[in-house]
Amino acid sequence: MDSSVDITDIGTWEPPFIQPHKMGALNKFGQRTLRDNICREVFGVPVNDLVRRYGSPVFVVGEKHLRQNIRRIKSAFEQRYNLAVHGWSYKTNYISAICRILHQEGSLAEVVSKFEYEKARFLGVPGEQIIFNGPNKPKDILRRAIEDGALIQADHMEELKMLEAVADELGRIVKIGIRINFDTGFTEPWSRFGFNLESGQVNEAINFISRSDHLRLSSLHSHIGTFVLEPRAYAEQVRIMCELMRKLEGVENVAIDTIDIGGGIPSRNALQTIYLPPEQAVPDINEYADAICEALLAGTRYRKEIGKELPRLIFESGRAVIDDAEVLITSVVGTKRLPDGRRAAILDAGTNLLFTAYWYNHQVKMTRNAAGSEEETVLYGPLCMNIDVVRHSISLPPLAAGDHLVISPVGAYNNTQWLQFIEYRPNVVLAQESGGCSVIRQAEDLGVMMAQDQIPAHLASLDLSGKIRPLSRSGNHPTLNRKLV
Repeated sequence: MDSSVDITDIGTWEPPFIQPHKMGALNKFGQRTLRDNICREVFGVPVNDLVRRYGSPVFVVGEKHLRQNIRRIKSAFEQRYNLAVHGWSYKTNYISAICRILHQEGSLAEVVSKFEYEKARFLGVPGEQIIFNGPNKPKDILRRAIEDGALIQADHMEELKMLEAVADELGRIVKIGIRINFDTGFTEPWSRFGFNLESGQVNEAINFISRSDHLRLSSLHSHIGTFVLEPRAYAEQVRIMCELMRKLEGVENVAIDTIDIGGGIPSRNALQTIYLPPEQAVPDINEYADAICEALLAGTRYRKEIGKELPRLIFESGRAVIDDAEVLITSVVGTKRLPDGRRAAILDAGTNLLFTAYWYNHQVKMTRNAAGSEEETVLYGPLCMNIDVVRHSISLPPLAAGDHLVISPVGAYNNTQWLQFIEYRPNVVLAQESGGCSVIRQAEDLGVMMAQDQIPAHLASLDLSGKIRPLSRSGNHPTLNRKLV
């Protein structure tokens, strides 16, 4: 063998393999290969420029796209019901610049924790423009929310009692809402949150409020689920809530002026359990607005007859607003052939950044034309976990280390559910509506990750002398020395 041969010259060679072809037959990738799988720009900015400036991986948010989304969604409801108000769901994505954009567009802040409430106030949102949901509201933040004039929607009886006690301490009469849950017949009931209607828990809560010296019920809130694909589910939800509102007319300390239907409106993302493409599976936002507003107008017609004002409608859409306004750019760091013959690629972004990969088949696009036939490919992340899979199966041409991939839509829940696990979290960049880019969340480094650590005094120094055997093959390790003789 010629010792001068450079083995890197054969690095692209792969052993032969057999791949069966079923011409004209349907398979897991569809009937034919799509040829529009190239994405060289995101929101008008070249991918290569973004990676060069901000590193890989990197999240990119399109400001113009986000503003267009919220305007379109708000318009769909407001033109059908002029008392409709959008509440931006902070848990969907609470990066400050994103929240600020949506508040500029007129969205209220919908928060579900002390942290989210304090963040909304830090961002300048007045208390009266905050909807405070969620099952865990400590007493101190309830007190602040009452003083700020936020709409607090109680989740359970203990919270109602705490609200009564705080209002008593403050000497206030406080308008509140309650969260209720029930079966629409269209979705699996979310019975964990709020007071159940069928079991009588709602009546118990209303009786408590009606006897209170400090509480007034002004809002009914419910949330029927997530990624709800049937608009009629919302129509039934609204019908049930309006029926309850009508029954409460004249009850002591009850005057409903707000119907809050929560969120759950889907984005054009691909759920793993649904085989239709999102364009076919997900109804247009106008279908949801039609179903909801028609049911609300029908259910509140009696109010006009008795001369009462119609209630305000709050919808807390999150995913449908932000999901397709953000992408993740990631790079291939390695490739391999799996024992079963499939191709695999290792990316520098995994489920630490893309938590939604566990339930979506995200769209993946290359940034260059690649030679070679498309094959079933597994996309792995960089984590030392077997479950770190970005896509379990996708048809792609041969990938190479250094290739960039664009994954979308990723704007919903990834920047809030991402993990600081093994890898640093990367830059999040805003492609501005006016042109140019800005970092809206800076990449982490060791300083960020160590900032919260505290080392006790007795651990202040690290003295390893005589306690750890070196990994080097040199030295006085007797076993190694015998092996090396």
